[in-house]
Amino acid sequence: MHAHLSAASTATRPHRAFPVPDTAATAPLASRCSAPIRLVGERLTVDRETGEIVERFASADAPDGVVLVACGNRRANRCPSCATTYRRDAYSLVRAGLAGDQARGISSELASHPRVFATLTAPSFGAVHRRVVRGGSTLPCHRGAYEATCSHGRPISCGVRHEEQDNSLGQPLCPDCYDYEGAVLWNAHAGALWRRTTIAMSRLLAARAGVPRTEIGDFVRLSFVKVAEFQTRGLVHLHVILRLDGPDRSAPPSWATTELLAEIVAQAAAQSWLRIQRPDDRPFVVRWGSQLDVRPIRPNAAGEGSDVRVAGYLAKYATKAAENAGGADRRLHSAYEIGQLAVTDHARTMMATCWALGADPRYELLRLRAWAHMLGFRGHFLTKARRYSVTFGVLRTARVRFRTTLALFARALAGETVFDPASTLVIGGFSFAGVSMPAIMGTGWSAEGSAP
Repeated sequence: MHAHLSAASTATRPHRAFPVPDTAATAPLASRCSAPIRLVGERLTVDRETGEIVERFASADAPDGVVLVACGNRRANRCPSCATTYRRDAYSLVRAGLAGDQARGISSELASHPRVFATLTAPSFGAVHRRVVRGGSTLPCHRGAYEATCSHGRPISCGVRHEEQDNSLGQPLCPDCYDYEGAVLWNAHAGALWRRTTIAMSRLLAARAGVPRTEIGDFVRLSFVKVAEFQTRGLVHLHVILRLDGPDRSAPPSWATTELLAEIVAQAAAQSWLRIQRPDDRPFVVRWGSQLDVRPIRPNAAGEGSDVRVAGYLAKYATKAAENAGGADRRLHSAYEIGQLAVTDHARTMMATCWALGADPRYELLRLRAWAHMLGFRGHFLTKARRYSVTFGVLRTARVRFRTTLALFARALAGETVFDPASTLVIGGFSFAGVSMPAIMGTGWSAEGSAP
């Protein structure tokens, strides 16, 4: 028998089957979720040896006739509760790769390995309003002759000392001069550019070790975790933690130092690029911007270079997306919808550019219309190397087991029958029945197409 079986599909979302939820373990999370998923179906607990059904639960037996499961959305503006859970998981994942996690088999000796924190930015595609702070003082946005103008008659200087919440930050000084096509294409290729950068790092490491690139893994391995952040100008930049290990997360050789790692990151960022074509067939080179920041992460450090501070910094950006740069938090379905969004003119133009380029067969694989709400960026916001640390799946499984243990303990205190999970098998099936909480208990549902 299979542990997960499909239930009869609903009319609203056919052929969609869901894993069998542990209602006692998921209820605390779903109760705080902004848009929990409603499931209908049943779950059977069967004795592994005799095949006897020792417990049966059906969604019809629940007070509202459905089982609620947290949506799991990582975006803070969509679901603060699930975003908080995701941020905490992201923090645990990042911190485990910096200081180790003995409970999950990751040695604390990782703290002594060479580690750096790097920030890679996008190049400029036109002058934008910015906040310049030096020595605690806020300087004019763009200094220059106030009478100087661009070819479109707009001033190319700005003497305003912008505040942090100024709505003009990130907006072009001249929208007609701004290279929107280049900005969208750069966002769409940021993931491919990062891949080439990691390949360049491996080649540089192999050259320093004097071995072929295919053999460098026998001596030293490069692990990383990165988070993408949208700048106010609508372009992503990457915050990356990189670490050098020996095979199987052991100590790297003595020549693999923090200084060497920082040097290799800087060289790889400068050497990595890829060439594509613009819509008018002109060549376009995708490369990193000139602003590159690489800082060492020292063991037992305090302040900005500490494990706690760096892990918290990355986890904070893991729950943000393009809406922080004026974009949308949902996929768009038409060009008309772009014009109706309550976004900045700059973000609207970037989304319209994505939609226009998405009709070009040369950019079909980029799926720019599907990612117009992300201003063309197609990558995941948090990714890591396989060997960096634990996975989100491990952390989620540990949380479910913990809550299940608490639920079983509560059953025992109440005098109810408690079954050993090792001696039973849970089978059943649940299907989609709607999104969000029931409007009023027993009178109907708050989402269309989800009748009880």
